[in-house]
Amino acid sequence: MQKPGCPSSVQLRSRVTGNCDQRTSAGAQIKQRTAVQRSTSTSLTNSPESVTKLHPRPSDKLNPKTINPFGEQSRVPSAFAAIYSKGGIPCRLVHGSVKHRLQWDCPPENLPFDPLLITLAEGLRETKHPYTFVSKEGFRELLLVKGAPEKAVPLLPRLIPVLRAALVHSDDEVFERGLSALVQLSVVVGPSLNDHLKHLLTSLSKRLMDKKFKEPITSALQKLEQHGGSGSLIIIKSKIPTYCSVCC
Repeated sequence: MQKPGCPSSVQLRSRVTGNCDQRTSAGAQIKQRTAVQRSTSTSLTNSPESVTKLHPRPSDKLNPKTINPFGEQSRVPSAFAAIYSKGGIPCRLVHGSVKHRLQWDCPPENLPFDPLLITLAEGLRETKHPYTFVSKEGFRELLLVKGAPEKAVPLLPRLIPVLRAALVHSDDEVFERGLSALVQLSVVVGPSLNDHLKHLLTSLSKRLMDKKFKEPITSALQKLEQHGGSGSLIIIKSKIPTYCSVCC
């Protein structure tokens, strides 16, 4: 006699059969998922994009990846570019049919050298137009004004590190602008530059080994000697022993 509350044999068989059906159904679903995953991975492996990644095309070497010109990095201006855009440089580039020129907001002789001359010197490291022209020409024209020596000499301790940064720059055109600015400064301040020459000659000595810079650097050294006097020759020879004096 069956005890009350206990399942009958029919009920047990029904439960066992139901459990088996559930396990069979679950197993079928797992097999189906596995088959789908294998099919997906196979299609991805055989896709043209994956083949290209595994086996780069020869044309990829001719089309290297470049920085997006509209990316976030290109939108960040340099310090000089930011100052120029805000009107901190009191001159503007005027495009001419033959050559460009600067138009000053007021006569340059009325402008304070501090910090304008230093800011223009910092702009020598720019590599984009119009900043390259504005900094180079602005520096040159500011040193031509009346009273430039008296205004420039007190700024030498702050100008020299900026010029040195241009002279050690990896860009050849930046170096050339720095070298030209150094000669212009030497013409204006004369022997006052001698105390700072040792900080600049090391970079000139390194570039002197490059054939394309040998002539312009030698010419610059000769002008530094001419305007710096006998004291400059001793300093130059101490850093560049192969230099031949213009007095020889």
